[in-house]
Amino acid sequence: MPIKAVVFDAYGTLYDVQSVVSDTERAFPGKGALITQLWRLKQLEYTWLRSLMDAYVDFRAVTEQSLVYSLNCIGVTPERAQIDALMQSYLRLALYPDAKATLAALSGCRRAIFSNGSPDMLGALVRNSGIDTMLDAVISVDSGKTYKPARRIYDLVRTQLDIAPADVLFVSSNSWDACGAKSAGLRVAWIERVTASALAAELNASAEPGPAAMFKALRMRPEQLGVTPDHQVHGLSELIGIIANG
Repeated sequence: MPIKAVVFDAYGTLYDVQSVVSDTERAFPGKGALITQLWRLKQLEYTWLRSLMDAYVDFRAVTEQSLVYSLNCIGVTPERAQIDALMQSYLRLALYPDAKATLAALSGCRRAIFSNGSPDMLGALVRNSGIDTMLDAVISVDSGKTYKPARRIYDLVRTQLDIAPADVLFVSSNSWDACGAKSAGLRVAWIERVTASALAAELNASAEPGPAAMFKALRMRPEQLGVTPDHQVHGLSELIGIIANG
């Protein structure tokens, strides 16, 4: 069955969330790596907690709250100006190197983003990175007032694109997101950015693995949820062959 639309997660899939480290390190020398990992881990955790609590706030609020939490952990009570400056880094995330070329090569399909990001954050991000004209839609969970991987929220892909789930390939490097999309009936490609052997080597190389290694262990390997993606790839460019083969 041919794929009619390719729908990408944003954070960690098209965009490298680790790219904020230059800003966090500049703001807090010697603590940038730690802040970066805490910030992303807590950001995800707050989306899940708020979904379970039925206490939705948009992703801008979640991102700010998780940043404040992270800074509090290192003994900093941030000033408003510090928060605002670091929040800007999420509007300037770096694209993965193969993102633009892959989007261009998939011009025969409808191309969209489906993300936890709030509409204003996503709008600024795609404009700043120059891919706004390469997308047919940018879909935020905001209209559904809950976060991925809640099963019902993936229905926004169908309603916003007016397309059957079986005709969509959803792409994410976040295994929990890939599991959610697959459970909702979408065809799924999971991007394995860190192999099992590479992670094991990194974790075993030190008695005290650093923040980046711990993040990889917690968020960049397959979740054991009994859900298997349709495709496992190592980069965005591999999607071109998948689409060509239907």
